Amino acid sequence: MADAPGKPVLGAKASAKKKIRKGVTRGTAHVKATFNNTMITITDTNGETISWASAGTVGFKGARKSTPFAAGRAAEKAATEARKHGMVEVEVKVKGPGAGREQAILNLQNAGLKVLGIEDVTPLPHNGCRPPKKRRV
Repeated sequence: MADAPGKPVLGAKASAKKKIRKGVTRGTAHVKATFNNTMITITDTNGETISWASAGTVGFKGARKSTPFAAGRAAEKAATEARKHGMVEVEVKVKGPGAGREQAILNLQNAGLKVLGIEDVTPLPHNGCRPPKKRRV
């Protein structure tokens, strides 16, 4: 029954090989620092991801994920991976109110990437949503 024509064989998957970009020297490091986690994505000038890491992927769980130390480790991992592709200079865009903002930037520098500029891109509401109606007790 498994050899029936037109039927896919179990276990066979399309091998989509990962595209390896080398020779990318300049890019952007996006640091998203939430209260629960910190995610670092390093992209090229077109916005295509070269490397990424988060406090969770580095091995931290629970409350330790939201610490500056975990954010620094994640930044270190993403930066070393990006340096393998030839990344030298990055502009840093920081988003969110988390604890690991500064530590992530410091560890990007310590990992050997030259930080050209730091920009805060945290979204701010221009008066936002309508508040809930007044409580009647």
